[in-house]
Amino acid sequence: MVLFFKSTAIDPPVVLYMGKDKVENEDLIKYAWPQDIWFHVDKLSSAHVYLRMPDGMAWETIPEPLLVDCAQLVKANSIEGNKKDNLTIIYTPADNLKKTGDMAVGQVSFHNDKRVKRIHVASRENPIVNRLNKTKAERQVDHEQERVDRIKTESAVRRVAAQQKKKTDEELARQRAAEKAARSYDTLFEQQAEEDDDGMAEAPKGSVREWEEDFM
Repeated sequence: MVLFFKSTAIDPPVVLYMGKDKVENEDLIKYAWPQDIWFHVDKLSSAHVYLRMPDGMAWETIPEPLLVDCAQLVKANSIEGNKKDNLTIIYTPADNLKKTGDMAVGQVSFHNDKRVKRIHVASRENPIVNRLNKTKAERQVDHEQERVDRIKTESAVRRVAAQQKKKTDEELARQRAAEKAARSYDTLFEQQAEEDDDGMAEAPKGSVREWEEDFM
């Protein structure tokens, strides 16, 4: 079973989730969305809390109120950490989690330690924990089907984006071709005008009388 929470620290609200037990934590390590952010108490046993990242938000710049919600939820779901003050909560994108066969259930490491950030928690803040707990919902999740559905959705979004980019590129190419043709026409017109000016014969010199005599 997976436990879901809703954080209203930002608008619109976002989803937090965690495994109900260490077995479920193993599934979440395997199936968490790559862009989701994993939270855990540093150096202590705790729940694995994940933030379902909203579109357009970078993990390096998660708003402070949302980070506090995630950190407080982790602390509240750590048997030892919940009793202590001045804890460090670590967090990293889910695709940075590293799991090898020799690790204990629920244990993880990281592919890149530089992608791990930390937030300090001075003490438990009951108003935050109570607010989050009021939104708690427990649900059985078919992780494999959810993964398949997510990949289909992401593929569809990429296809639409690719089609839109192709359409934009084609329109830009047409505009550039039209501008080039217009420049070529202007250049040709200017060249023709210059040739016409150069080809005009000079006006004959002399008086009108001289012209008449020549004519006669």
